[in-house]
Amino acid sequence: MRLPADAAILTVDETILRLFPPLRAAWAKRGAQAQVSVSGINDRRVLYGAINIRTGHRSVQIGRSMKLPEFHAFLEMLRRSYRGRPLWLLIDKHRSHTAPSTLRLAARLGVRLLWLPKQSPELNAMDQLWRHLKQHIAANRQYPTINDEAQAARAWVLALTTATVLRLAGLKSKNNWLRRLSQNFRGHT
Repeated sequence: MRLPADAAILTVDETILRLFPPLRAAWAKRGAQAQVSVSGINDRRVLYGAINIRTGHRSVQIGRSMKLPEFHAFLEMLRRSYRGRPLWLLIDKHRSHTAPSTLRLAARLGVRLLWLPKQSPELNAMDQLWRHLKQHIAANRQYPTINDEAQAARAWVLALTTATVLRLAGLKSKNNWLRRLSQNFRGHT
C-alpha cells in the first residue's frame, strides 16, 4: 500500500464530555469530606476530533451521541475540509467506525480507513489531546450547561498553537510512531 504524495493523514477519535465534572483534585480539611456542588443533571456531549499528523491542523465537531449519523456527518466534514486530496484516517475499531454503512460512506467519499489496535489509546494522538483537554477544561468544575462546556472544549482545541498541539498529542516525541510514519512520507508532501 503506497501513500499518495498529497495525502492528508489524520488521527481520529471521539470523547464524551459530561456535565458532572471528573474530580481530579479537591481541598478539604483533614478528616472532613470535600463538598462538591453539582446540578443533579448529568447531560453529555460528544466531541469528534482529528489531527493532521503532518501539520497539526485540527478539526472538531460537537455531537449529542456516538451514533452512526453523527459520525457520518463528521466524516463528511473531514472530506470537505480536505477536498480534492487523498484522505487517510488512523482510527480505532469503535462500532460506529466499523459499521457497514460507515465503510460504504468512506469508500464513496474516497476516505481510506487505517485501523488501530483495540484498546490502544497510547497509539492515537487525538486520544492524547483529549486527555489534556479534560484536565484543562472539564476537571473540577461544572459549566452552566453541557453546551457551554462543549463550546469551551472545542474552542480550547482550536485555539492551541500548532506546536502545542503536536507536543500535547505526542507527535513531537522522537519515539512516537506517528512522527516516524510522517517523516517516512515527508518527501511526499
